[in-house]
Amino acid sequence: MYRVGIDVGGTFTDFLLIDEVGQSKVYKTLTTPKSPTEGVVNGLELMAKDLKISFRDFLQQVTTIVHGTTITTNATLTGDGANTGFITTKGFRDALNMRRGLRAKQYSPKQSPPAELVPRYLVQAVEERVNFAGQEVTPLNEVEVRQAAKLFIEQGVEAIAVSLLFSFFNPEHEQRIKEILQEEMPDVYVSLSSEILPQVRLYERNSTTALNAYVGPPLFKYLTNLLARFNDEGFKGTLLIMQSNGGVMSPEVAKRFASNTLLSGPAAGPAAGIFYSESQEADNIITVDMGGTSFDICLIKNKQPGITNEGQVGGYRIASPMLDIHTIGAGGGSIAWVDAGGMLRVGPKSASSEPGPVCYGRGGKNITTTDANLILGYLDPKFFHGGTLDLDVQATKDVLAELAQKLGMDPVATAAGVYKIVNMGMADGVREVSVRRGHDPREFALVVAGGAGPIHAAEIATELGISSIIVPRESSVFCAAGMLISDLKHDYVRTYHAPMESASLDKITEFFDDMAKEALAVLGQEGVSSDRIQLKYAADIRYIGQSSEVEVVMSSNKLEEELTHIGEAFHRTHNELYGYAMPGAALEVVNLRLTAIGIVDKPNFNKFAYQGTESDHALKTKRKAYFEGGYQEVQVYDGLKLNNGNIVIGPAIIEQPTTTIIVTPDFNIKCDDFNNYVMYPKLKR
Repeated sequence: MYRVGIDVGGTFTDFLLIDEVGQSKVYKTLTTPKSPTEGVVNGLELMAKDLKISFRDFLQQVTTIVHGTTITTNATLTGDGANTGFITTKGFRDALNMRRGLRAKQYSPKQSPPAELVPRYLVQAVEERVNFAGQEVTPLNEVEVRQAAKLFIEQGVEAIAVSLLFSFFNPEHEQRIKEILQEEMPDVYVSLSSEILPQVRLYERNSTTALNAYVGPPLFKYLTNLLARFNDEGFKGTLLIMQSNGGVMSPEVAKRFASNTLLSGPAAGPAAGIFYSESQEADNIITVDMGGTSFDICLIKNKQPGITNEGQVGGYRIASPMLDIHTIGAGGGSIAWVDAGGMLRVGPKSASSEPGPVCYGRGGKNITTTDANLILGYLDPKFFHGGTLDLDVQATKDVLAELAQKLGMDPVATAAGVYKIVNMGMADGVREVSVRRGHDPREFALVVAGGAGPIHAAEIATELGISSIIVPRESSVFCAAGMLISDLKHDYVRTYHAPMESASLDKITEFFDDMAKEALAVLGQEGVSSDRIQLKYAADIRYIGQSSEVEVVMSSNKLEEELTHIGEAFHRTHNELYGYAMPGAALEVVNLRLTAIGIVDKPNFNKFAYQGTESDHALKTKRKAYFEGGYQEVQVYDGLKLNNGNIVIGPAIIEQPTTTIIVTPDFNIKCDDFNNYVMYPKLKR
């Protein structure tokens, strides 16, 4: 029986296959943006072919598929989401598109906001009002709701977001609007803010609900087609979808809460990083994942990744909890170009998989990071993707010469410049999540992932002063591995605004019990037994008069037992985040939060016997590669032949079918108990 992790990226779709005894194998296929189901099925068919069984027989032997998808992300970034309508309270029609009225770049007066998810003529305001206590002040005008539905039908609207002013206190008006819309428009996709994000702050709630409606139909269609294809082939296992919060969910839940998948692929990286770093007893790590298009970074302290409620995708605000992952435009497909001042730049634009880098031979006309790595000798043109794709060296040299001429530089120096610039950009990205947030990166281990990541890891670590680099054996499918060890996870929130001193303990307990009941019902529908469910409680707290809150974790849902702990934890966290605390100041509760976790069975990952330090048995060949300002002849090793205890002295190159590790002259590398790689400076073991 098998488990499969699938991570759909901008350039490649990664697959990790694990059997019942813990043996794993990596597969990659090109992502197919025009037909995403095809790319997923191509990879699964490749596995079946490798196992020498039919596709149908293979799927019948798969117990679990965990899938990270870019459907919703791509729909948001490209503007290919559903034709969406929006209903809100009369008098607040423009709250969605006015946003916060702030520019993302304060000193850029020419910067335009992102295109409207919902054009103003499709934003309809209806008469209704509920007050801050949840009491009806003005009844819902159902005639206006039906008039709005008529307009939506005329305009071909596919999805509707409903976000009323105080619906998080009383959702009855939103629920009635949904009933009317389903009467008038039976096939329409409806998102209610009272279901998606029932908390205070109108714009964030509006934006998150609108995003959910905008990306809901594309994800609904994709999952329906994928499940139909799997069912036709006899798949009887469990399909789970990766969420932005680091957990997984069933396809049925994903169809309702589509916005929870907006960063689903990268969200599996921290879980994988924590797992792979355990063998090195590293509690503080920074995970970096370099794909074809982007470079994802996450700082993890004491095995806990950061969570943010202030996410953005394509400039659109999303307030649902998601892992705090910082992404920059730096990948294997990042394009090198010359700016108006004659300076060499790299990224953020990417050649993606179509047409891809010049060396792919698919019509690419721009030098990319991958092209530079090829010219510098870091990649074997005959062993890229295990030899399934021959790289065109001459075409790369020809286009590189054109770029070098624009710069007035030697082509090799230009390639080295591309390599150095992209390394500096990625190192600065790591500083963004560490130094600029009060953390010293030298106190963290660097866990490196992605097919291209290990080529750049040593240079990034050197720039940051990091002395421990962990490269998983499955580095190229890092997030796919993380998906297979992620639990079911659902986040719930209720707004309860009150001073801590006068907060109603009964009311708080009532809110927590309500969220727990909803969470247990959802996990029950997903087949999780009660003994495998964990509930975690938290509260958003701030000093009275502040406008931003700090989430404080509670050990139980009984606030009376937690008051002292919460106050101390709040002051401590506030000091870490903002550099000061006011222990004597009054506090207030804003939101109550519950996270429900359904523990899933984890695959086995085998430990391997110690094989000694010698690595000569894995030596493949020698070739010239660029180190310390010039080409040097270095040894090239077969990574799949290196085992626990083996040490490789830098400079060297280690090759696997889907990734290459560059060991610079200042580093050595060894294999740990799980045959993962640990790179360390030569002066340190």
